[in-house]
Amino acid sequence: GSCLKSDISGQKQKKKAKKTVNVKWIVTIFFATVLISGVFSTISNMLLGQAGLAAAFVILLVIILIGILFDIVGVAVTAADVKPFHSMAAHRVPGAQDALKLLKNAEKVSSFCNDVVGDICGVISGTASASIVLLILSGKGSLTTGDRLLEIGMAALVSGLTVGGKAIGKTFAMTKSTTIVHWASLVIYYIKSAPGKLKKLLSKRKN
Repeated sequence: GSCLKSDISGQKQKKKAKKTVNVKWIVTIFFATVLISGVFSTISNMLLGQAGLAAAFVILLVIILIGILFDIVGVAVTAADVKPFHSMAAHRVPGAQDALKLLKNAEKVSSFCNDVVGDICGVISGTASASIVLLILSGKGSLTTGDRLLEIGMAALVSGLTVGGKAIGKTFAMTKSTTIVHWASLVIYYIKSAPGKLKKLLSKRKN
């Protein structure tokens, strides 16, 4: 009877712990989304405000590409096997420890990449396409039927590129998940090690 009670209380505590972790994650993801969205929107608005038509199209494609790349990473993290990275970590391969951390938190990483960054890029690419339409139609007093069709066409083009790109990316992510996770972990590894390397270079120059 006492063992049963302790098991039940233990399960309740685990459920409570899960609930608190989920709440923390939701709050974290909310503020991260607001921050990233604000930064992305500010940068894209600044660039689009000074860009010509050709440059605006390039910016739009870059935004769509960022969304697709993060979606690929998000899918790859959920599909990758841990075993190769344990072997890499044993041989001290750069980025292996970071890859293990990504896989350990696969659900959160996938949520961040697919939902947060993916959705933000979707919203900003919509805004960018509207800016391109305004650039094309600048100087016109009123909108004609052709202008309306241009707006619809731009929205359809952005949707097609985003959905089509993510569909191709998902297939690639499922088949090359280990390679993609390793690439992502290497990026994290070099970003983390950059300040230390910079300090070493500065100290060598001083000496």
